[in-house]
Amino acid sequence: MDQWKAPVGTLRDDVLKRLSKMLDNSTCGWRQLAHVMSEDPKFCSSESEITNYSLQVLRNTGSPSRTLLARLADQSCTLNFLLWGLKKIDHQEAVQYLTHIVSGWIQITLQPHSQQAQAGSKVILSCKASGPPGLCYQWFKGKEEILDGTSPELVLCPFTSTNQGHYICRVNHGDSCIFSQWAHVRLAGFSPACPSNIFESSLSGLRIIRQPQSKALTEGDALLLECQAVANPPAQYEWYHNSEPIPQNQTHSLKIPCVTTAQRGQYKCKAYNLYHEVWSEAAVVTIGPISITDASWVEVDTRSPGVVETQEPDNRSRELEMFPAQQMTRPYPSVKQFYATDKVALLIGNMNYMYIRQLCAPIADVHEMTNLLRQMDFKVVSLLDLNCQEMHSAVTEFLLLLDKGVYGLLYFAGHGYENYGNSFMVPIDAPASFTSEHCLCVQKILTMMQERETGLNVFLLDMCRKRNPNDDVLVQTGLLKVTANIVFGYATCADAKAYEVKNEDVSNGIFINFLKRRVFEDEKVTVILDKVAEDMGRCRITHGRQALELRSNLSERRCLTDPIQTEQCSASYSARNLQWTLAHVLPQSQTLQFDCGVTVQLGFAAEFSNVMVIYTRILEKPENITYCCAQLTDFPVDVEIDLKKSNQETLLEAGSLLLIDETLPSEAHSRYTRVCGLQRLKKELVFTVCLHYTYSNLDDEIQEKQSVTAGKPLVSKLNLYEPRAQNSKNSYSCLDSSNVPEGSQHASYGLTLDATDSSSQIGQTVSGANIPEETDCDELCDTPQPLVSE
Repeated sequence: MDQWKAPVGTLRDDVLKRLSKMLDNSTCGWRQLAHVMSEDPKFCSSESEITNYSLQVLRNTGSPSRTLLARLADQSCTLNFLLWGLKKIDHQEAVQYLTHIVSGWIQITLQPHSQQAQAGSKVILSCKASGPPGLCYQWFKGKEEILDGTSPELVLCPFTSTNQGHYICRVNHGDSCIFSQWAHVRLAGFSPACPSNIFESSLSGLRIIRQPQSKALTEGDALLLECQAVANPPAQYEWYHNSEPIPQNQTHSLKIPCVTTAQRGQYKCKAYNLYHEVWSEAAVVTIGPISITDASWVEVDTRSPGVVETQEPDNRSRELEMFPAQQMTRPYPSVKQFYATDKVALLIGNMNYMYIRQLCAPIADVHEMTNLLRQMDFKVVSLLDLNCQEMHSAVTEFLLLLDKGVYGLLYFAGHGYENYGNSFMVPIDAPASFTSEHCLCVQKILTMMQERETGLNVFLLDMCRKRNPNDDVLVQTGLLKVTANIVFGYATCADAKAYEVKNEDVSNGIFINFLKRRVFEDEKVTVILDKVAEDMGRCRITHGRQALELRSNLSERRCLTDPIQTEQCSASYSARNLQWTLAHVLPQSQTLQFDCGVTVQLGFAAEFSNVMVIYTRILEKPENITYCCAQLTDFPVDVEIDLKKSNQETLLEAGSLLLIDETLPSEAHSRYTRVCGLQRLKKELVFTVCLHYTYSNLDDEIQEKQSVTAGKPLVSKLNLYEPRAQNSKNSYSCLDSSNVPEGSQHASYGLTLDATDSSSQIGQTVSGANIPEETDCDELCDTPQPLVSE
């Protein structure tokens, strides 16, 4: 029938919602439909698009199936092809429902036409429709129903001047109806006051005369989209964002005064009146710079121990004003160019506190800072959830990487406080009534950094600075040298709290959300932080609540973007590379052969320096095995495994929110497990791969197991759980260089990867974001971009 040639976009919203509900399942749903629809290259979905569909479950009203159907509609997929796809995956419920809906559609096959007729003649207006049996016809002249007009033909005989006007036919079946186009009937030679073609144009359905235009904006900008239509009766308007209605916008213009990345995507406007409806063209709105948070924000005070979530002071607290970064200011040719002999950074994010309130934002903040710093050639060690001993050991290892002329940066996100001018970072095992003896003093770390004769010392402390009433001890930090190279960037001012913004997906600290827009500017570090402070001061949410404080004695124009020059210290540079490389080596991927004939691939990816993702993938299986999957079990008690989130089909389900946009394998039969707390691993990482499979002629599930030894991956080689002895200034590592795998290189920055070929060099690196890479690729893909949430 002709209605099956109609595009998917002609389906009503209620029909799409019901279809989406049917397809939102893992056994016979949208994934399988996307796969079979890809048989037509026009409707092929890439892996990144499949990932984007799956992420829709993070939204309150999100649906992967609805997003897939919206994409098919945008590509003019016909209902007939959609029905074919549903039959192909054998989704009987969806097939029956779609068939019932479309078969019940009414379509006008013959439209009434405008006519001129002589007085006394016979005028016949015809309207024919296809659809279910029992169609009923109603004719109208203007808004008045013609009582005897109940057939497909309306006969006006004899035709007189009183019959002149505009006619329309409505075809009904139950609650469904459709209107024909308007037909203008008038006496021959009759000249109306208004030109007939103009009047007729305004009554012949709906016509959009102004389409919404695509826009590229920055967070904080105002969005204005306009759609205008001519119609009689006048048109009403309804706006849609990514196929979801925007109920509060019912006018021809859509206005959003301060956009965030939650507003990016596709916008359409539906214009309708009593008789017709028409859709505008799609307007694509892009919003940058990209942010890792992709949702509306709610202000939450989370950086001060013992403080509960604050209530929103007014409706504006759901807006976080962002300001576009200014154009990068280049130094004048006469300005001296400074160099670093190396650039190293230690990033610590503490969230899962044992005895005080837990936080949400540090995981995202540390990840984002890692992305930014690595793009400026910093060697970055990023660590989550460290106890007191581990923090002390991590700082000791960090100090070993410093040397004369090195730029050192320490970033901490977590609970903190300030007493008598000293700042203290709180470990996750600090008791509820903690004091300075349970914490790390930042000023003490600075004195040790100065002993290394560093070129630049930067501290970025994203924590509260309220006074700790439990701690009355005045800590003696030692005398600071007059080095004129110290920069302290506090997320908030003295005796104040720092805030994070929370939503259903992931949270960020306010400080990082402003800092990331300035950090790449080729400016003196203090100038960048001054600009960040100004940006925060213009934000209505942070104004009067949180203000960045800058303390510095930096006398030279040192920038985070300064290049590295290593000619004068090649030996120490190599030693730092060795130390850094050892702490970032991933296990080699493995291929396991089971007795049943199934081949399983085991791969590893780094999320942080102490967090690793392990994935299993079925490479081959005999034809008589109908189902099989490989799951990981029996991990050492030293590491942290969330059993509810292990062996999941997607990285998102595995609890790895920061890896959702990457290209780890996502086809069927893959499973992901996130291993945290690698710094506590005392022996080699040993676990079990359990293969579950079923033969086609048997109902019982069979299991086979193999033990796997993955060595000591990433930062576990540093044994941070052990107390550190006092190292001399010229000591670069507490590790024996004999632990370096044969044939390895020294990585200068980026992630350390290994390959399936045992002869491959382990030190291969990728410059860019802190992202996972498959360890079984023979060739590296394009340089990854910083992780974003679109």
